[in-house]
Amino acid sequence: MNDQDIEKEIIAKGKVAPRVTPDHIQSLIKGEYYFTAADGVQQSLHKQDSMTQLTGAHAELNLLTFCVLVLKNGFTVTGESACASPENFDEEIGRKIARQNAVNKIWMLEGYLLKQRLHEA
Repeated sequence: MNDQDIEKEIIAKGKVAPRVTPDHIQSLIKGEYYFTAADGVQQSLHKQDSMTQLTGAHAELNLLTFCVLVLKNGFTVTGESACASPENFDEEIGRKIARQNAVNKIWMLEGYLLKQRLHEA
């Protein structure tokens, strides 16, 4: 069940109290960036330890995908996806999982903000 399915169920059950919605979460995102750990190491190889500088990055770093979401207020959240079996790695799936993990962090932040506003009211 994804966020939109849950939202439909909430609406169907007539839940109308203040809440964070999937549309609100998506409206906060102004940019998204994806890269693998290998990409990060290659971009900063000169900053790595001497062994890594000599041998290069481990191939396994290609299996670790990061997503960085930039929110409208300038705050950033990150998500990651690590694949255990190289044979199962799929860039598109890795990006989807990493993005969902980043979005889950926005839910926590926005849930806290809403609760604080309700508390102050």
